[in-house]
Amino acid sequence: MLDEGIITTTILKKSTEELMSYAQSSDVIVVGAGPAGLTAAYYLAKEGFKTLVLERRISYGGGINGGGTLFHKVVVEDLEVDGYSTSDVVRELGLTLEETEYDGVKLVDAVALTATLAFKAVEAGAKVLLGWHVEDLIYREVDGKVKVTGVVALWSPIEIAGLHVDPIFFKSKAVVDATGHGAEVLKVAERKLNLPLGVATEKGAWAERAEELVVKETGKVVDGLYAAGMSVASWKRLPRMGPAISGMLLSGKKVADQIKGDLRS
Repeated sequence: MLDEGIITTTILKKSTEELMSYAQSSDVIVVGAGPAGLTAAYYLAKEGFKTLVLERRISYGGGINGGGTLFHKVVVEDLEVDGYSTSDVVRELGLTLEETEYDGVKLVDAVALTATLAFKAVEAGAKVLLGWHVEDLIYREVDGKVKVTGVVALWSPIEIAGLHVDPIFFKSKAVVDATGHGAEVLKVAERKLNLPLGVATEKGAWAERAEELVVKETGKVVDGLYAAGMSVASWKRLPRMGPAISGMLLSGKKVADQIKGDLRS
């Protein structure tokens, strides 16, 4: 028979079991459930990597859900960079695109995009946890070099309230900063681990150039730490592309491939 105690007990038991599992070990922790982060999570989980996504909000999709200034569409262009193709990613994810009168330029419904990315990532086996704020990194020094080995996190409402509460730890073999414009994890690494990254903010808008460069510059920061999506733009001082997401999708796939190669080498 269902009663209130059973509801609470079953929720707490299963949730705690899962948190304990990911605290002990993950292959990859992706910080940020925007388009780059969810794409990376999908490709990593699909390859059998134990993948945890931590998102500080209680919604996924980052800034994409609102489309362009709350117009509910975002742009997908036919983009090929370093062997990565938008058409290949779109086909595999099963995204439905709308043709436009402009050659190589298509549209996708913003909410449909994020819902599809989240579903594909979860279906592939990734665990997405909402309402988690990453405030620090776990690290080791190996031969005098920094190696990131996990994240330090707490529930977002604790951080928002400004309560002095100790966080908890999630260990992993790789961490991806997919937090967007803020490049929050890279800024922590720079401040707390004394890494000379020079993280600032992205430049002004140059959409065509931005879409290409964010893919080219995606990759490893130091051992165990990677950057994808707009975090790359803030790290490398790249231009921004606004409500166009081809670079985000390809950045997510590229970082997944790099991590796959590193973890299997």
